[in-house]
Amino acid sequence: MPRTSIIAANHHAADMLVQNASLDPRHPVLVSTLVNVDRLGESSRMGRIFSEQIAGRLVQRGLPVTELKMRENLVMQREQGELLLSRELREVSRAHDAQAVVVGTYAVSATVLYVSIKLVKPDGNLVVAAHNYAVPIDENVRALLFGR
Repeated sequence: MPRTSIIAANHHAADMLVQNASLDPRHPVLVSTLVNVDRLGESSRMGRIFSEQIAGRLVQRGLPVTELKMRENLVMQREQGELLLSRELREVSRAHDAQAVVVGTYAVSATVLYVSIKLVKPDGNLVVAAHNYAVPIDENVRALLFGR
């Protein structure tokens, strides 16, 4: 089985997310860690690397992205990443003058990883763009999901 190109999948997803969104290149975007849809307080290496690749692509597209790992006032859960729950979204976004936040979930099936990402405006939690995609679960994706 050929390896899944997760970088290409995540770059395409980021492109689709911002394609029709009206974003101001003078204000930053935050990218939270993708979380397991069944356990919203949990992520994985896969969720963290997908978020990193999406953030990197946004920067390549000319959008400023605030690196949350370097911020002292954002509490990160060990082994989880930057998890933004809806109650924290507005507060963290204001603290960083963010115009929008990328949030996302993933679900694991027997052979496919389903990913949903959204671009959310912090005032009113308005979703302004969304993209769904599927990644075949090969040995590489399985290792990122389950740490093997």
